[in-house]
Amino acid sequence: MLDQYERYRELIRNERLPVALVDLDAVDHNIEVLLSDVRRHGKTLRVASKSIRCLWLLKYITERGRGAIRGILSYSVAEAAFLAEHGFTDIIVAYPTVQPSDCQVLAELNDSNRRVAIVVDSEAHLEALHGTPEHPIPVVIEVDLSYRPWGGRVHLGARRSPLRSPEAVVHLAEKIAQRADLKFLGLMGYEAQIAGVGESNPFSPLLTPARKLIKRLSRPYVAQMRQRVLDLLRQRGFSVEVFNGGGTGSVAFASAEKALTEVTAGSGFLCSHLFDYYAHLKLKPAIFFALQIVRISDPGFVTCHGGGLIASGPAGADRLPVPYLPPGLKLTALEGAGEVQTPLRVPRNVTLRPGDPVFFRHAKAGELAEHFNEYLIVRDRQIVTRAPTYRGMGQCFL
Repeated sequence: MLDQYERYRELIRNERLPVALVDLDAVDHNIEVLLSDVRRHGKTLRVASKSIRCLWLLKYITERGRGAIRGILSYSVAEAAFLAEHGFTDIIVAYPTVQPSDCQVLAELNDSNRRVAIVVDSEAHLEALHGTPEHPIPVVIEVDLSYRPWGGRVHLGARRSPLRSPEAVVHLAEKIAQRADLKFLGLMGYEAQIAGVGESNPFSPLLTPARKLIKRLSRPYVAQMRQRVLDLLRQRGFSVEVFNGGGTGSVAFASAEKALTEVTAGSGFLCSHLFDYYAHLKLKPAIFFALQIVRISDPGFVTCHGGGLIASGPAGADRLPVPYLPPGLKLTALEGAGEVQTPLRVPRNVTLRPGDPVFFRHAKAGELAEHFNEYLIVRDRQIVTRAPTYRGMGQCFL
């Protein structure tokens, strides 16, 4: 790892810090890891754009997938419009909206050259949408796949769709079928309690057995529910063109399901540090940010300028960035990662001076793009290009 530190330090020697970089060799490795099960089971992979937020990288990952990576799972209508403007033609907006401006844009995006679908889970969502008979808005129904034992008294998973039975899904599909300006495209079923939970999180090791148990109990329920929904829709005469499921943490599990036509992944391409904690994933860290050391307050400590890039989600130590290179550095418990300074404990075998860089890994892949205008795209000992993030292109899709 010291060789990697020296290589990265040389690459950014003339850069103004802080700086963010993406290692293409690691990205290539991660693409192959994520696609191994997808290809074996004859599925395709849809890229979750919120975990990338960089047009250059979205295009690179898609092209590198050589047909096995197809389509974008977008996180807003505005982002979908931006991606469509830049050549993406197969997009699903993963989150519903009822804003009139969004719905108008969605209607305008669909034509003979591209398909921009939206996820729904209620009649209220349908009432807000207005396509045309010539170019109906494609609609994807999301079914809830949270694990709800003991008669639903416990909810384990993301709070997303209220549709918790095949009959409820069919009822909404029938409402869509009554509209000439909408088209039933298919289904989404996201198993958050499997895909979004690393079993071996070192920041809360006592919960590891519980996480493993929840995932083990959830898998058969998730697979059975997806198959039941699909079977009932087919019995009622519906054609399901797209059935999307999975996430980086469950690509292998979801790819093996016959019911699904495609799986989703995003964070795994870049492997922010939360994705180190999945037992079965063999991904490589591919994205980093570098801070300069500006102080040495005491022996065995250095202080970096900035660093408080805290991830969304439940507050906890695993949402903090972690120092990665040189190896062995640790955040301090009292200060953590701060907005203007981040002190670090330094092991005895590492010597650092003011001006030296420290490379960090953040927790949630796409969120780094909200702090930097560009990523330095590197391979081996060269900067391949400077790729603007959404922010660097003047875009913010909150």
